[in-house]
Amino acid sequence: MRFYTRQRQYYCGIDLHTRWMYVCILSRDGEIVYHKNLPAGPEPLLEAIAPFREDLVIGAECTFTWYWLADLCAREGIEFVLGHALYMRAIHGAKVKNDRIDSRKIAALLRGGTFPLAYVYPREMRATRDLLRRRTRLVRHRAELLAHIQNTAAQYNLPPFGDHEVCPKNGPEIIQYFDDPAVQRSIGTDLELIDYLDGTIAYLESQIERAARGHDPQALMLLRTVKGIGKILGLVILYEMHTIERFETVGQFCSYARLVRSPHESAGKRSGRSRNKIGNQHLKWAFSEAATLFLRGNPEGMAYKKRLEKKYGKPKAMAILSHRLGRAVYFMLKRNRAFDMNTFLAN
Repeated sequence: MRFYTRQRQYYCGIDLHTRWMYVCILSRDGEIVYHKNLPAGPEPLLEAIAPFREDLVIGAECTFTWYWLADLCAREGIEFVLGHALYMRAIHGAKVKNDRIDSRKIAALLRGGTFPLAYVYPREMRATRDLLRRRTRLVRHRAELLAHIQNTAAQYNLPPFGDHEVCPKNGPEIIQYFDDPAVQRSIGTDLELIDYLDGTIAYLESQIERAARGHDPQALMLLRTVKGIGKILGLVILYEMHTIERFETVGQFCSYARLVRSPHESAGKRSGRSRNKIGNQHLKWAFSEAATLFLRGNPEGMAYKKRLEKKYGKPKAMAILSHRLGRAVYFMLKRNRAFDMNTFLAN
């Protein structure tokens, strides 16, 4: 966990919402010099901080509304820091909680050097990352539609469809597979949505690939040398990490990707593990998928997995494989080298 420890003359804590924001500014001595609820927007904020902006830092909790605030501070040359929502226990654990108190506590955390930092993702890649996340949601929705068709067949005790039989081009045959007109209409709706999503997903992928060529094509090329990491997983890893240079050690990268366990220890005794929601869920998914695809058509990889299974069991073996792929990606990008299977299996 990293904290903001720089000394400033003024510390501004903002409890940010969609339409309103509560702004609290503390002096270096801890005196409240400004504390007011304002409409959420650039003009009210700039007017409020005008007397203090010479030596000011602004902090806000990492909620979905922080984009415009970070961009405003970057444009105006004001230091901005983002607070890690899950680490800000001083706010979430309070007996009394409201916007006025929360803004005061954010400013106090900044002043006291205990403000837990989250990463402020840069503007130039942020929109493409969000588009990629949107594409992932659409793919999962498409999978739900396919599952609904298969589940409906099971409801009526009909033989299941093959892996490649459920597609819009086979729509008439699939619809006639069911007798009830209402069920036919339901299945027809699923097929229509799948057909629409196919075109939308293909278009989004082309746009994301085009944007990636202007961001970091070298990193994307290196990622795709890893067996199991293709076009989409490479894009997910690239855009979720932004740049490997933000991670000083391989441990930091693997922790951020949720590839390691974080046990709680005291006096030599373990008391469970830390919260598993801390880290990047998209990187966790990408490396889990990469571990599965790594084994496909890879006899050497399968032999390595079997050795891990004998020692740790099947579930833990896959977790170890995901972790090792994460470590491999880190060192590949740090050293600007392509993936080497012999080196991966030797260590």
